[in-house]
Amino acid sequence: MRKVVFSVANSVDGYIASKDRSLDWILSDAEGTAAMATFWSEIDTVIVGRKTYEPVLASGKSWPSYPGVKTYVFSHTLAADADKSVTVIAADAVEFIKQLRTEAGKDIFVMGGGELANALLAASLIDEIRLNIQPVLLGGGVALFPTLERGVALERVECRSYQNGRVSVRYLVKR
Repeated sequence: MRKVVFSVANSVDGYIASKDRSLDWILSDAEGTAAMATFWSEIDTVIVGRKTYEPVLASGKSWPSYPGVKTYVFSHTLAADADKSVTVIAADAVEFIKQLRTEAGKDIFVMGGGELANALLAASLIDEIRLNIQPVLLGGGVALFPTLERGVALERVECRSYQNGRVSVRYLVKR
């Protein structure tokens, strides 16, 4: 069965976007780029919610596509995207991902938003959480886990610090 990995950049105080929904506080460097290249080689599917996807569209940019990686955007309001690497799904995310996990393939990456991750955690569909903790306090914004219904026990399997002050932590979700 395929593994579902929720990976996100967050501030030390637990936000994934600032009050104005910007992401300009997320640091980037060669170490992080190399780590992400390894991660992208382990996946073939990206799951993203509308609230994470729409800012990219609003910026006038196209969604970044990666060879061999399929993107599914969950939304009841978006129309089908002209980008052939993106499929808009209006169906229930939990049921869709339950089915997707049984299909052959690499790991499934849940990108960005905490609301989608919350629903998947509640359904016991997330196997791993990767936090890319940025050395900043935002003081408010979009919460990492805004409406977590229950506690979730985690087991730390990796922790790495970077030259620029970032820390990445990888947790397995205990069942």
